[in-house]
Amino acid sequence: VCFLFLPCLVLPPLLFLPCFVQLLPFLQAPTIQRSLPFPAFSNLQEEDAPLRLPRVRMRSLYPKRGALKRLLSLGRRRKLEVEIPEQSACDGHERCAPLEPLQDACTPQKPTWRCFPYEELYQATGGFHQDNLVGSGGYAEVYRGVMEDGVVVAVKRLTRALTDEQKEKEFLTELGTVGHVRHPNVSPLLGCCVDRDLHLVFEFSSHGSVSSLLHDERSPAATWKLRRRIAVGVARGLHYLHKGCQRRIIHRDIKASNILLTADFEPQISDFGLAKWLPSEWTHRAVAPIEGTFGYLAPEYFMHGVVDEKTDVFAFGVLLLEIISGRKPVDGAHQSLLSWAKPHLSNGAMELLVDPRLGGDYDGGQLNRVAFTASLCVRASAAWRPFMTEVLDLLEDGDISHERWKMPVEEEEEEFWGFDDLDEWDSTLSSLSSTASS
Repeated sequence: VCFLFLPCLVLPPLLFLPCFVQLLPFLQAPTIQRSLPFPAFSNLQEEDAPLRLPRVRMRSLYPKRGALKRLLSLGRRRKLEVEIPEQSACDGHERCAPLEPLQDACTPQKPTWRCFPYEELYQATGGFHQDNLVGSGGYAEVYRGVMEDGVVVAVKRLTRALTDEQKEKEFLTELGTVGHVRHPNVSPLLGCCVDRDLHLVFEFSSHGSVSSLLHDERSPAATWKLRRRIAVGVARGLHYLHKGCQRRIIHRDIKASNILLTADFEPQISDFGLAKWLPSEWTHRAVAPIEGTFGYLAPEYFMHGVVDEKTDVFAFGVLLLEIISGRKPVDGAHQSLLSWAKPHLSNGAMELLVDPRLGGDYDGGQLNRVAFTASLCVRASAAWRPFMTEVLDLLEDGDISHERWKMPVEEEEEEFWGFDDLDEWDSTLSSLSSTASS
């Protein structure tokens, strides 16, 4: 009798598993369609530590850990690979620039990922030994691991959240987003594990991140050719996320430490923990809390929580300036990169932006092109920033028309947004946080 009823118990969950995977993108927190008050921070965070404000209490839309574990572990026991439907190009944003055909390299394939048993990841990482810890942030740790077949992987383990429910939410957000994309300039997902903790498994990037490439004093200065290659590669990845996916993806945390480098130094966008889906019929969405990294936050997002493609475009503009100059978005004296770069860009003195370690070994024409593109991306008004389609065209030898991008006189005063005195902002934000806490 048991054998007769066993298929009835096992087959229904298997049939619903693909449906659950397709619903993952819609399991994000409800959109808060209102402007937010000026945010309060406990203090200024380090460059690579995301800013997180107190979360708005809302009814959970996420399954409990037990249900999540049973659902995904069922697929693992059956050695089931979850197949994601092929994506197609989309448009529909009323402010979108004309969508150009994606290159062959950007055409998404049918990606697959699988559920790993915890024992396999434990063995691959040496029991999550500290010697294999290659990175850590406020809410996750990343370990290097070697699988039995010799494949080197990066295992991301969620370590801390406000609640277990919040941890599961962030896990499902990243799984539901990165599990649907496939592009040479986006870090590919290999699988996940929900035993004992929540884990995501990616291909290992042997050359670390762009942040370590630019700011590690022990490493030689990156060549101009490599810097430009990174800039174009990240632009292609962002263009794919904004224009090449069935549903637009806003990353919300584009920064040097989230751009990984493969064995052949191909840049790949990683860490989709803050990513948001943007339906084609929406021009933007308002979100809470304000999350991201200081120095990369667009003003409309920082002040009001408004998110659209231009949020990523602004952060990409800061990244371009970082690639050119080798300077961090916020230096040790709390000066922002934008405040430092503004006079040089305004005066057309692009050569003064260049990392002095290059010693003049760079292409002047390419420098002017990259710097001009960066100046457009970091404009304070989102309406005057280019879309990634236009950004990619400018970086890939498209026609540069200064007249086309000329702003009205009344807009020029606010063209650059940054903090001239971050120490003052630090004390102001701290007092706001104290007031909110009390």
